Amino acid sequence: MKLMDISEVSKQTGIAASAIRHYEEKGLITSVGRRGLKRLFGPEVLDQLALITLGKTGGFSLEEIKSMFGSDGRPALSRPGLHMRADELDRQIHTLEALRDMIRHVADCPAPSHMECPKFQQLIRISGRRSRSERVTHKLPAIKPGRM
Repeated sequence: MKLMDISEVSKQTGIAASAIRHYEEKGLITSVGRRGLKRLFGPEVLDQLALITLGKTGGFSLEEIKSMFGSDGRPALSRPGLHMRADELDRQIHTLEALRDMIRHVADCPAPSHMECPKFQQLIRISGRRSRSERVTHKLPAIKPGRM
């Protein structure tokens, strides 16, 4: 088994050594020893770090990602948990697509000013409600092409 020091792991993964140390402190990865002052890792750490990166991209917290590893450090993914996250991502995608369509409409709106655009006023009202309630899943109304 070829061991890599933390700088080699960082170079191969593009993840900063400080982040690698942080992941080790949080218990997501484990070093197998030291060479001088540098931590040493086995080759499995590359897959573990790839899973951590993927999990972070998917919106999982480090604690949730930690639960994705079995006691042996190998992935032990919860299929129901992954389905729930995928459903949440679908809701976020829907909301972002609606927001994108709303912004494009406002950018192209023929109203003399944005404040005279009914859709822009609607966007402001929705944003105000969301910031007060901290809801992420609020649905934005659909924009029909060519309508104001």
